[in-house]
Amino acid sequence: MEKAIAILAAGIGSRYGGFKQMDPVGPSGEFIIDYSVFDAIRAGFNKVVFIIRRDIEKEFRASIGDRVSKKIDTYYTFQELDDLPEGIEANPERTKPWGTVQAILSCESIIKFPFAVINADDFYGEESYRVISQYLEKISFSDVNACMAGFQLGHTLSNHGSVTRGICQSDENDMLKTIVETSGVCYEGDKIVCKDLFENKETLNKDDLVSMNIWGFHPVLFEIFKEEFTLFLQSHAKELKDELIISTTVNRLVAKAKVSVKVLSTSSNWFGVTNPEDKSEVVRKINDLIKSGEYPDNLWT
Repeated sequence: MEKAIAILAAGIGSRYGGFKQMDPVGPSGEFIIDYSVFDAIRAGFNKVVFIIRRDIEKEFRASIGDRVSKKIDTYYTFQELDDLPEGIEANPERTKPWGTVQAILSCESIIKFPFAVINADDFYGEESYRVISQYLEKISFSDVNACMAGFQLGHTLSNHGSVTRGICQSDENDMLKTIVETSGVCYEGDKIVCKDLFENKETLNKDDLVSMNIWGFHPVLFEIFKEEFTLFLQSHAKELKDELIISTTVNRLVAKAKVSVKVLSTSSNWFGVTNPEDKSEVVRKINDLIKSGEYPDNLWT
């Protein structure tokens, strides 16, 4: 069965302060994205689509794409500021694209079969790709048309500052009920706290279910996301920074019963470079996984 993995990489240069400053975390110069593709391949994905910006294409191909393309069919698509539905005019002063839903839509001409979506700079663990891949084997148009890997909140936090997490609620059948983007999530002593809409602190549980933006979709979602993107732009096209992101869109679609999402549990530990101080910890965790035999010293030889 054909299965693609779409990697949200259009923000790489801006998030890292310049593409050349995207530091390797593996002993042979690997980035987190290398480990993601490696795990996707062994989970059964046979195509990768990198969603990037045109201004980083040359460096991206040289640094990542060329070595990955020797192991898996590799495609590129571009998230462009002016790639908008017909009749929509954006604020001419806007400089950034429109969020992760627009990024997914840029893949429509390439992906015609079930696919996963991940962030380029998040390490999800091999089990996460495996459960998504297995579920995509049976995902359908008429029944459950999306899935997500659900992480335990305590496995996703940084020791060096607050983060934003998609706090989820699911029913007794592991179907997603709600997902709410929640900011200011951090440790406060031995507690995990966050901020509500009024900047008041609330306490969270380490076992709370969270989304880390690793999804599986049936291709019918392209049409549904296009409708949502058009509706969003009708009221936000003149804004300079507003974005339409996957989690809030899925939450709205679930509430309207237009999308159904199976939550797939994983015991994997997420990690990534949310704060600058996180890098040394990421390097240590990668080295520990290599020592345990989870990954080779050099992924691509």
